[in-house]
Amino acid sequence: MTNPLRTAVCMPTFGDFDARTLGELAAAAEGAGWDGFFIWDHLLWDPLGRGAADTTVALTAIALATSRVRFGTLVTPLARRRPWKVARELASLDRLSGGRLTLGVGNGDDVDFAPVGDPTPARHRAAVLDESLEVVRRLLEETGPVDHAGTTYRLEGAQLHDRTVQPRIPFWVAGWWPNRKPLLRAARYEGVVPLWPEFKVPSPTEYAECLDVVRAARAGTRQEDDPFDALVWARSDGPEDDRALGYAEVGATWWVDAFHWRTDSLEDVRRRIDAGPPRT
Repeated sequence: MTNPLRTAVCMPTFGDFDARTLGELAAAAEGAGWDGFFIWDHLLWDPLGRGAADTTVALTAIALATSRVRFGTLVTPLARRRPWKVARELASLDRLSGGRLTLGVGNGDDVDFAPVGDPTPARHRAAVLDESLEVVRRLLEETGPVDHAGTTYRLEGAQLHDRTVQPRIPFWVAGWWPNRKPLLRAARYEGVVPLWPEFKVPSPTEYAECLDVVRAARAGTRQEDDPFDALVWARSDGPEDDRALGYAEVGATWWVDAFHWRTDSLEDVRRRIDAGPPRT
């Protein structure tokens, strides 16, 4: 029996893809039958030199323009953010959207941060990412004051009084195959976003090998039977494209049509979204 496979699009946030336009595209995606709408998350990187949409502002526009689709980031470099600020933003967005938010996270790189003197080795970022995930989750889910004494952060009686609509906002963790450490991190949360070098689309067999690592890490844990999402980062040719079915058979739960600022114009994106999702 295959998993139900949902479909989404993922957008850059540069040039023509400003916050207003992203909201309009999200509404179009919802109307055309897609199940999700996700965006990149960058602070300074602006490859077109025409301005980049602030992530939280864009997510707010998407939340207000839609009523059904799941939405969020793919992905946020959480180690570069203050976790209490991220937690506040997530709580507000989840309430605003009626409980449709997902946070994609990853280790990120220095593309946004070297210009402001904040380069950090990947190993250190990974340790901060793990601590940040813990802090964000506790702030979102614990009802009382949060104390935390970690390597990077210290909290004494910190508390968010906002409650989320979802009992738990899903955290989807990205990582580059065949690096297994991000997959083991993902196994502790609600989803995995496996990526291949040069954004290659893996075969279903290659994809299954990656998911086997996650399944093995979840086996015997308290999360083993909890819902868990697995994303395929790919690109369909249209509504008659049935390639997604092969990935559902090996455990994928989301097919994400990923658009890129270098190859996809706003007009191309509109046409593809309006045509509707691939066959699932």
